[in-house]
Amino acid sequence: MNFKDYKLKRGDKVAVIAPSSGKAEKFPHVYKQGIKNIEEIFGLTVVEYPTAKMSDNQLYNNPKLRAEDINKAFADSSIRGIITTIGGDDSVRILPFLDKNTIKKNPKLFMGYSDASVLLVFLNQLGLVSFHGPSVMAGFAQTRNLPKSFENHVNNLLFGDFEVFEYSSYQEYCDGYKDWGRPENSGDINNLKANDGWHWINGENEVSGILFGGCIEALEFLKSTIYWPSKDFWHGKIVFLETSEEKPTIEQVKRMLRNYGTQGVFQKISALFFGRPNFYSDSEKQELEKMILNIVVNEFGATELPIITNMDFGHTDPQLIIPLGVNVIVNFEAKSIKLLTK
Repeated sequence: MNFKDYKLKRGDKVAVIAPSSGKAEKFPHVYKQGIKNIEEIFGLTVVEYPTAKMSDNQLYNNPKLRAEDINKAFADSSIRGIITTIGGDDSVRILPFLDKNTIKKNPKLFMGYSDASVLLVFLNQLGLVSFHGPSVMAGFAQTRNLPKSFENHVNNLLFGDFEVFEYSSYQEYCDGYKDWGRPENSGDINNLKANDGWHWINGENEVSGILFGGCIEALEFLKSTIYWPSKDFWHGKIVFLETSEEKPTIEQVKRMLRNYGTQGVFQKISALFFGRPNFYSDSEKQELEKMILNIVVNEFGATELPIITNMDFGHTDPQLIIPLGVNVIVNFEAKSIKLLTK
């Protein structure tokens, strides 16, 4: 299958599953707003699977059940896509129970982010395209309060017919949402801030590569396991990384990046993207960029590697949809990033 085979049409059925967190049970008003927006704004038909509204305890105690929802959604030919309710912290526990053969025989759109990065990588390693993007409660629930450009982006990426798609930065962004404990805040976001765009902090050439990445903390769960890519996998990849709402310190991120460097990743990949960090102050963002440059360029000698930071994917909103396994062209001079469907 190529990228176009994952496209959705209005009226398509999409499964909603909870691979980790039971926040839909704890904050049903936010969950319902997300379902409503998926159906009313994007014209999809939501099929809620049993795990979608289970509690944290039920999900935690039943990793096999969580995997069964995913297996059944892939096996059902009437389901055209799968969207996660939200992230969490233990999707890695369900990987042994996922039916590789069923999934490989029935590829379809699977989208989420944060802890769902674990599943995106799992699917990527099976040869599927997987989609790093909004979840039901974090992204879709807020659609009506986000800039119209987010709705347009989702429509273009999930429904549009194109051979080349050029990404662009959103003009505004927000860190997090208003208190979910108050039902009247369903779908509400924290104040929007002006966005100064992507930061092209290293490199100068045009490069191309295949997208791979996700939440940097969630990917740590996979390192040194059978689910982590082989040392030869990294050649020709464009790696994208972002930090979660838990706001890891710059020191913690440094150690994670140093691990990639020790694996030889920075010498093999074509470019490195870093998402705008959630809840970082402006000075912390500057320090983060300095650290990334120091680790990648100074410590590991990837002096020509294109590095773009402050990108609109991950835990700030609105976010871009980034498909793992799809080729992109990065032109440093034109400051452009183009997604190719062939």
